[in-house]
This record gives sequence, structure tokens and C-alpha cells, in this order.
Amino acid sequence: MTRKMRGDALLFFSLLVLSDAMPSGKIGVNYGLLGNNLPSAGQSIESLRAMKAGSVKLYDANPEILRLLAGTDIRVSIMVPNYEIINLATNQTSANKWVEDNVLAYHPETMIRTILVGNEVLSYCSDEGKRIWNHLVPAMRRIKISLRAQDIRNIKVGTPLAMDVLQTAFPPSTGTFRPDISTTVMVPLLKFLNSTKSFFFIDAYPYFPWSENPININLDYALFQSNIKYTDPGSGLVYTNLLDQMLDSLVFAMTKLGFHSIRLSIAETGWPNAGDIGETGASIYNAATYNRNLVTKMTSRPLIGTPARPGLFIPAFIFSLYDENQKTGTGTERHWGLLYPNGTSIYQIDLTGKRASSDYEPLPATHNDMPYEGKSWCVAAPDVNLTELERALTFACSQGNGTCEALTPGKECYEPLSVIWHASFAFSSYWAKFRSQGANCYFDGLAVQTTSDPSRGLCQFPSVTI
Repeated sequence: MTRKMRGDALLFFSLLVLSDAMPSGKIGVNYGLLGNNLPSAGQSIESLRAMKAGSVKLYDANPEILRLLAGTDIRVSIMVPNYEIINLATNQTSANKWVEDNVLAYHPETMIRTILVGNEVLSYCSDEGKRIWNHLVPAMRRIKISLRAQDIRNIKVGTPLAMDVLQTAFPPSTGTFRPDISTTVMVPLLKFLNSTKSFFFIDAYPYFPWSENPININLDYALFQSNIKYTDPGSGLVYTNLLDQMLDSLVFAMTKLGFHSIRLSIAETGWPNAGDIGETGASIYNAATYNRNLVTKMTSRPLIGTPARPGLFIPAFIFSLYDENQKTGTGTERHWGLLYPNGTSIYQIDLTGKRASSDYEPLPATHNDMPYEGKSWCVAAPDVNLTELERALTFACSQGNGTCEALTPGKECYEPLSVIWHASFAFSSYWAKFRSQGANCYFDGLAVQTTSDPSRGLCQFPSVTI
């Protein structure tokens, strides 16, 4: 073989490896497991294939799922849990073992293409959380060393971060990382991503800034369907949607630290299809509109990119495959899915971007695009298990602060003697007394919110004003 032939062969091999490591150009889906009523892994993978998902992102390295993905054309992202980061950062043997158990056992039959170290690590600001911050990049380095030792060059290593890594984000040209992480964490992280040609993975949800300020931010602007144009006074760049603003604020923040070319990947984005009373704009209509328009934007040819980086492909994962009923927090936390837990579609969506919007069936109208102002109560959900309801009642009443004083014998809410009645009062009272401390109206799915006052006669249920 001549020197030129060897050079051509090497170039071809390099391009082949680079191409194999790059995203497929198709939209990915986040596959979470925080539900006690979800379909099997096999059914879930069949759903992903039927959707024509280009990739799937897991929140661990689930052995069953990874085995079942073998032989498919779905590219896979796996995750190192936050609690394993310090051990991996301080012990190369542990990193080697992690790669052996979670990558080598499935690769290359399963197309693992990304290892994400931790999940939104820099959003945890407790003393223990901050300990992990300083071990994040060392853990990523050790995972990369393990991959190279096995001559695996088509797997990227990164970490997904939330938008709260920014100190300022608007206008985009003012984008700056938080001072507590800028020098100590972000600079080493960006150096690693730059040297390994990996991506800056970001969880970007336009729903959150819009829902916090729905009066001043146009909903259509957040849903990619506005004629509004916003000109950044610092850069002169023109924006037509909220997601581009969010992404470019990261571009400017990286540039300020001297990193001009690290590519973005959207590790999570989406819109909630339902939520609590008072969670403005969480609806099937808005969720379908956002995700459909996201797919259209990300799969358009020629590539669109963002105003700061036009014409670049941005890999994106929609959150999430299912509504997950064991997620904690407010109602929207459990309603980001493309599918119901029984596997049926919450709304139609074509992840290839080839389906015209006119080809979709009509969506249910949305009625909560403006903030709700009024009272709300928390009552027992219909058709729940009474034994579980009684346990939840006991919990609510055990929290003190007079939560269930009105339910004691002879008091105004003691009768009727019904678990449902007593639980409904206890739930409303608990929520009203402890909502300011983070309490919500859920009780593991045993409670729902209502705007209809359940009070009877002298028994007045405590309410929450939203």
C-alpha cells in the first residue's frame, strides 16, 4: 500500500469513526422509570421504534433495557448516577469497572453513543452537593480514560446541566455562568468538552420562564409560532422563539470564558401536558404544539441552528416517553409524557418531522393559558384504595399544627364518619398549612385539587389562594 493510499484509508477511517459518534439527525426521547404502572422495557422499546425515535436517553444503565436495545438502530445515552461520581473520580479501577459492567457488556451490539456523568449536578447546592461539583470533571476524565483503554472512540462523555448554571441569561448576549462555578467547575468542564469534541448538554425548558411570567412573555413565542421578533441590544441578533434565546445565552457564556466552538445538545426539553390548578399553560394542546414545532425546527433541512450559531445541527431529546406517577413535586412533574402509562399516545407526534401539521387530528382546547386566580382545595381522588387513603390520612394528621383538630369527636368536621370525608379535610388542611414549606396536593396519587368548595354546614375546609 502506498503512503497516499494509507493516508486516504486513515482519513476514511477517521471520518467513519467521527460519523458514527455523531448524533443521527433524528429526535431522541428521554426514557424515565419513575412510575409504578409503566409498560415493560420490551413494550417501551417497541414504542420508541414505532415513533421512529433516533435515540433514547436513560437515567442509568439499566441492564434489561440495554440488552433489548441490542440490534436496533436506536442510539443510546446512559448515565452515571450522582452518588457514584466521587468514587469514580477518585479511583480509576472503579471507573474501569463501571465501563466494563455498563458499556463493554453491551457494546457494540447496543449502540451506546453517550455516557452522561451525573444529572444536573450543579443544581444541588447543599454541602454534599457541592462536594460532588469538584469531582464531576475528574470522574468524566476517568470514564474517558477507560474508554480509550478499550479503544472505544465513538462514545462521547458529557454531563447534563440545567439553565440555573447561568447567573444571567437575558438578553442572550449577557449570558454568564454563576460566579460560584465559573472558574472552579465550568472552565475545567469546558476544557474537557473542547479537547474531547463532546457536547455541552443542557436541559432547556421554555415552559418554565414563560409560566413564571406569562403576562410579559408571549405564549406563541414560547411555542415556536409567533411572528414576534426580538433584537438583542448587545449582539444585534434577531430572535423568533424563546428556546433560541436560552441556547444562545449559553453560547455567549461559554464564549466569555474563551470557548467559542463547543457544540450544544439539548438533553431535555418539552412541555407539560397537564398540571395542578394554577400551573398555567400545562395542557395537551400546548405540549403537542411545542413538541411538534420543536421536531420541525430540529429536523429542518437546510439546518436552522440558532441566531448565534446558524446552520448547525443541535441534537435534542424530548422529555419524556411516559407520564411518570412517582415523580415528586407539583402536578406538572408527572405530566411530561408523549405516552400514557398504558402505552397509548397522549397526542399524535411524528419524530421524523415529515408529517404536516394539517395531517394531525384536532387537539383538545386549552383553558389555562392565563394564570388562575382564586381558591383551591385538596380532596381525596375518586376510586382510590381505602387502605392506602387511610394511611395518607394518618400521615397528614400526624404532622401537627392543628391539621386535623376539626376531625376529633364532637368537633365540627367529625361527621360523617367516612375515610373519604376525613381524608379530604385532612388533605386540604395539610396543604393549606404546609404549602409554604413545599407541601403539595398529591399524596402518592390519592389526592386531587378542586376549585369547588367541599365544605358542608359548619365544617369549613381550609383553602389555598392561588
